[in-house]
Amino acid sequence: MVFSSLVFLFMFLLGALTIYYIAPRCLKNTVLLLSSLIFYAWGEPFYIVVMIISTLIDYCAGLVIWKWGANRHIRRTALIVSIVMNLLLLAIFKYSGFASENINALFGTEIDVSKIKFLGIEGLPINTLPIGISFFTFQSMSYTIDMYRGEIEVQKNPISFGAFVTLFPQLVAGPIVRYSDISKELNSRTIDIDKIYEGIVRFITGMGKKVLVANSVGALWDTVLADVRAGTPVSAATAWLGILAYTLQIYFDFSGYSDMAIGLGKMLGFTFPENFNYPYLSKSVSEFWRRWHMTLGAWFRSYVYIPLGGNRKGMARTLINLGIVWLLTGIWHGADWTFILWGVLYGVFIILERLFLGKVLEKLPSPVSWLYTMLLVMFGWVLFASPDIGSAGAYIASMFGSSGVLYDSTSVYLFLNYGVVLVFGIFAATDAWKIIVEHAEKRFPTIVHAAIPICKTAVFLLCTAYLVDASYNPFLYFNF
Repeated sequence: MVFSSLVFLFMFLLGALTIYYIAPRCLKNTVLLLSSLIFYAWGEPFYIVVMIISTLIDYCAGLVIWKWGANRHIRRTALIVSIVMNLLLLAIFKYSGFASENINALFGTEIDVSKIKFLGIEGLPINTLPIGISFFTFQSMSYTIDMYRGEIEVQKNPISFGAFVTLFPQLVAGPIVRYSDISKELNSRTIDIDKIYEGIVRFITGMGKKVLVANSVGALWDTVLADVRAGTPVSAATAWLGILAYTLQIYFDFSGYSDMAIGLGKMLGFTFPENFNYPYLSKSVSEFWRRWHMTLGAWFRSYVYIPLGGNRKGMARTLINLGIVWLLTGIWHGADWTFILWGVLYGVFIILERLFLGKVLEKLPSPVSWLYTMLLVMFGWVLFASPDIGSAGAYIASMFGSSGVLYDSTSVYLFLNYGVVLVFGIFAATDAWKIIVEHAEKRFPTIVHAAIPICKTAVFLLCTAYLVDASYNPFLYFNF
């Protein structure tokens, strides 16, 4: 079940919020937990067991760390069990297929991971990734790590802890919410009409990004990539139009989902961390990753980069730590060489920027450093979106004119059909609209405040009309 679906909007969400609002305060976390389990089980009726196991492991580990706080050996053992078990779940369900394929290719073996037994059941579809496993395992692990560090208080109530891990607004695609982000609200939160209104406005904003922009430009990307994979000659202009479309699609898809999650959180009384800050305005790769998927960056910084030593042990060690983080970032995103190379690509340029390139970029005119960043990001998205390295290589070759054609009737046709939404997407990916609204709000506050609910209602109606007859409605980060 995705947020941008009629089933979610008019069945699940309407029912869940109604029961949640009328439930007494002492039962709200119970309602939230049951609603979240239903939400997850809707798409993953079996793999909900994986999520429950991860939740129980970290709940029990947290209790052990709290109860045996004076015994460092027991505390460390509980932490290690939590980390190992969560990573083992990831290894089995996300990476075992990739690992076995490469081992078979290298050594001529015939390892079949579908024969792995889990809970006594043989022949599970291990290659079918449990939805959101990368998010909820990282989120759940952060609790035990912070408990071990003494940065948070223990959560003794299993219902409240289960509600934290399974919280349906951000369960399957983030933002990654750490326990410390919502610990106070989890135990005691206020829900008022102002917060609900803010949540509705934020949710509709995200839905508009996803449905009206991401879905529209995504169709262009799919068309171009399909031609490249089929070996059909593609002009350079067509290839660039395609990757521009994907660059916009993945931003509006993922940031739209984050907006919807944050909005839903407000409706439920929670304040989730922001996940995007206009990343396509960045003038370096390092800046881009301070603005893109910020909760993932914060997770790796807190639980990998800093524990490795961060930048406290000299330049050589800093560069090694950065390399490890970006290798893991690529692996986290997917079990495929394309994702690994994508992570390595960013790691290399972030290391170069740390060594000397960052100072060079600061001296260059802003448009030049922005162009450098966007070109690297777009080439990175080719790797990220392609099904294999061969397809990525063919696509990049097309961008540089491997077909021998700069532009053709196809590129003209695609531009005429998608030009308006592409231009709108480029504009909306900047902070220009925010600046305009803030300026108008200062001069005409009454008009702006009256116009917002009207505009949001119109966006919601447009999205609903689109969804009634939509056959194309993917969520790009849904299976990470």
